[in-house]
Amino acid sequence: MATTQSTQKSATQKSGAKEPTSNMQLSADVLEGIYTTMCRIRRFDEMTHKLFDEGHVKGTAHSYVGQEAIAAAVGANLRKDDYMASNHRGHGHCIAKGADISLMMAELMGQESGYCGGLGGSMHIADMKLNILGANGIVGAAMPLSTGAGLAAKLQGNGQVVVAFFGDGGSNQGVFHESMNLASVWKLPVLFVCENNQYALSTSYRQTTSVNQVARRAQGYDVPGITIDGNDAVEVYLTVREAVERARAGDGPTLIEAMTYRWGQHSMRANLRDPRPEKEYKDWVKRRDPVKRIEKTIRSESAVAPKRMKEITASVESELESAIAFGKGGEEPTVEEMLAAVYSPHAHYDELGTEGVTRELAFTEALNEAMHQEMARDDTVFLMGEDVGATGGIFQVSKGLFEEFGEARVRDTPISEATFVGCGVGAAIAGMRPIVELQIFDFVALTMDMLVNQAAKFRFMLGGKPKVPLVVRGPQGGGIRMAAQHSQSLEAWFTHVPGLVVVGPSTPYDAKGLLTAAIRDDNPVVFLETKLLYVEGGNGPVPEESYAIPIGKADVKREGTDVTVVATMAMVPRALSAARTLECEGISVEVVDPRTLKPLDEETILNSVEKTNRVLIVHEAWTTGGFGAEVAAMIADKGFDWLDAPVKRLGAMDTPMPYNDELERATIPSTEKIAQTVRELLR
Repeated sequence: MATTQSTQKSATQKSGAKEPTSNMQLSADVLEGIYTTMCRIRRFDEMTHKLFDEGHVKGTAHSYVGQEAIAAAVGANLRKDDYMASNHRGHGHCIAKGADISLMMAELMGQESGYCGGLGGSMHIADMKLNILGANGIVGAAMPLSTGAGLAAKLQGNGQVVVAFFGDGGSNQGVFHESMNLASVWKLPVLFVCENNQYALSTSYRQTTSVNQVARRAQGYDVPGITIDGNDAVEVYLTVREAVERARAGDGPTLIEAMTYRWGQHSMRANLRDPRPEKEYKDWVKRRDPVKRIEKTIRSESAVAPKRMKEITASVESELESAIAFGKGGEEPTVEEMLAAVYSPHAHYDELGTEGVTRELAFTEALNEAMHQEMARDDTVFLMGEDVGATGGIFQVSKGLFEEFGEARVRDTPISEATFVGCGVGAAIAGMRPIVELQIFDFVALTMDMLVNQAAKFRFMLGGKPKVPLVVRGPQGGGIRMAAQHSQSLEAWFTHVPGLVVVGPSTPYDAKGLLTAAIRDDNPVVFLETKLLYVEGGNGPVPEESYAIPIGKADVKREGTDVTVVATMAMVPRALSAARTLECEGISVEVVDPRTLKPLDEETILNSVEKTNRVLIVHEAWTTGGFGAEVAAMIADKGFDWLDAPVKRLGAMDTPMPYNDELERATIPSTEKIAQTVRELLR
């Protein structure tokens, strides 16, 4: 056995949890329910393997056979409105939460009639009606998402709990430690359930994990932790029941390590030499089969009549036959259905404009007012990030929000960007509208999995059904001598990712209206605020009333006839300044601000190019691989016949941002550089 009883006791005692009393009897109804679920899980995955070998199940799948007691006993403790986040071995979890096996089977076969319309497959099955947040192909990703769902549950006050399933490998991910810490600090109702099946693809956890039991790590976060026999459904049920009660009472998270063993290889596609010792394998499969163990318990307790047990087996077989027939009878998803799943539709707004507005605000003040008004309008909107509370953030963008809305809705986070952004994703999925501030946008590199693999893909993987109303915002770019790791302009990363909306305002008016629209949007929005606009953007007219600017609508900041300058963010005021200089030389410059980089308003840009026949694209980011290259390609593709000169691009030098102020100014496009490049276009 992988862990002796004394080892389990030691882990339990060190982490402060009560040892489970697995000798307590469960009611006959509970035992029958757990047994039925276990049978359903086992036969589902046994048939899945057969269907995979026959070519009906697409791609790959990861069998849950051998681990059925964990999912079934956990699921038996949950309400329908409780949340569950799963991993790539998630069939059992979904079934235990009540998922429809016909829809699951159709999804495994890649059919439009499946849970996710054939777009998610085995690793991404979910049912938002049951608050199943999805199986997940990224190791450990369920944990940050679960902290977010746990935070949403706490803010909404409905007594829900969240279960985050992960494997032993996930306990070595940074997000495990960050999520445990965050859940403990905020006392979130989350159960971290480690299904320790003892091997990754081929490597034993004892070769990769610094502690002999994962549960021992709980003590570092002041969280109860316990190691249990994951193949004993009764022990799992009783342990989970206590943890669920604790979570519902507001006492915070629990870490449960359930020792178990998968029977098959890592995945159905894997065809590797199995490194597991033969004696160990036979011991777990022959002597510790969780289905046979619960059958033995049922017989010893006379809890379920033998006739009823046979009826359960027959019923499960009938369900599976129907599910397989349903899956095989489905239709392939269409390209149109696939494309429609990427984004939720954007709302349409009539732009208010600034005519007659005499009140002026700074860029940061406009952002602040947008958050104030949206938080007052909608209780589901909240802000979190490093130092956003009483201090108002290092650039004072969140000043006064903490005093008006309190610590529940203006939350200072630990320095753990990956997890608090993941927490935002989970909270958005669970019905909130989080605004997540990155103190400096360079730190977004730490969050890429949560933004790119979770936020951007969640709606798509689930067949275009859920919404992910998340705003991730913060200051990017240079100009204030913060050197190479605090001064990057990284918008091109995000415009490359389907599923993300990318917004970059250039004026106080746009900042307020676009942030309002971003908060109301049902998609994940990367909202970029350039530091140059914080410090040298000046004041501008901003209406007092709440307003939203339509996402995907560019603005012609200045009309002209000789050349179009497409400028973004901090380069817009510099382009306007260059245009005024060039006007004195008889050169008429039209300045177009896309405002939203994705989706891009191609029509407004092309209309301007058709009028002027020349175009310069200016952004603060590096020229090489920058966003401007996509705009240039679009113009060459759709407006080539209108061009009287090649499309020109102007961006930062191909170098990290220097600390020296003279070199920094030389690196970022200046008003003079913009004007000179326009002159060159007209030669």
